[in-house]
Amino acid sequence: MYKIAVLPGDGIGAEIVPEAVKALKAVGEKYNYGFAFTEALIGGSAYDAVGHPLPEETLNVCQNSDAVLLGAIGGHKWENLPVHLRPEIGGLLPIRKKLGLFANLRPCILFPDLVNASTLKEEVISGVDILVIRELTGGAYFGEKTREKTADGGEKAADSMCYTTFEIERIVRFAYEAARGRKKQLCSVDKANVLESSRLWRETVVRLAAEYPDVETTHMYVDNCSMQLIRNPRQFDVIVTENLFGDILTDEASMLTGSIGMLASASIGGKVGLYEPAHGSAPDIAGQGKANPLAMILSAALMLRYSFHLEEEAKVLENAVTTFLQQGYRTADLMEEGKKQVSTTEAGDIIAQLILKG
Repeated sequence: MYKIAVLPGDGIGAEIVPEAVKALKAVGEKYNYGFAFTEALIGGSAYDAVGHPLPEETLNVCQNSDAVLLGAIGGHKWENLPVHLRPEIGGLLPIRKKLGLFANLRPCILFPDLVNASTLKEEVISGVDILVIRELTGGAYFGEKTREKTADGGEKAADSMCYTTFEIERIVRFAYEAARGRKKQLCSVDKANVLESSRLWRETVVRLAAEYPDVETTHMYVDNCSMQLIRNPRQFDVIVTENLFGDILTDEASMLTGSIGMLASASIGGKVGLYEPAHGSAPDIAGQGKANPLAMILSAALMLRYSFHLEEEAKVLENAVTTFLQQGYRTADLMEEGKKQVSTTEAGDIIAQLILKG
């Protein structure tokens, strides 16, 4: 029996999470596994209910589970709350920190049947398979933040981008081990020509590279990397970078897959892993049945792989998504001429049936 904390969150989170649960139940039925799901509040919905985006009860549920399935949080409704009570600042960042989730894995894989869904040419993106590993508990998101009045009547704001040698070594070693299981190519992304934290980052990577002579190590400035992801994405296999750069680059990389609705993620490093799609809560389409649940379902596959070490089961779930696309089913964000548009719920139903048949 695997215990899973289920945090739907806000916006489309409440629509896509049930479809991932549906897929996991199908896996359980096929392989005779038990999954116990416990739902809890997080984000804006938690603030509305109890006055805080990360209730202590939710944290306890997560800490006493084997893994966490998270939908999406935030939205315009809560943007004017005090900073510490906003869903992202008071909910998402603290749960990552409290669970010790220092490594965020975002596989950027183009399914062959979605080659026309991207705005980039087929010859540029065909065969893209990149793993971006983002440091998740340091950098500007967690550094000291200040704001003060200036003499001219304006304001001055500052965010500290801080990293220790330990934090860098931890994520870089993780990335090297991941690279060893793939093509043995690691690209470290920084801004060492300008930022002191990036200079420490690069120096640390250079030193650790000597311990991994079987892995080809390259370095790239973040601005160049953002260009190269569009110019020649197939040059990359594993990318490792700090928190802020990783957040931006993975949103860019998602478009190589056809839609940000295809980008799953795994946040690991602590006892309990957290699995969520890379996209936001999309309040503009919430409640309309248009949301793409595939990133959420693929995140559930990552849960099977990394938290439960069920590789065969993870592949069956991923193969169901492949077959779903091969059979011409599309959610609204992926729709093209000649394909069959389905709702969020219909997509989950079809994938669950494909899992049982797979």
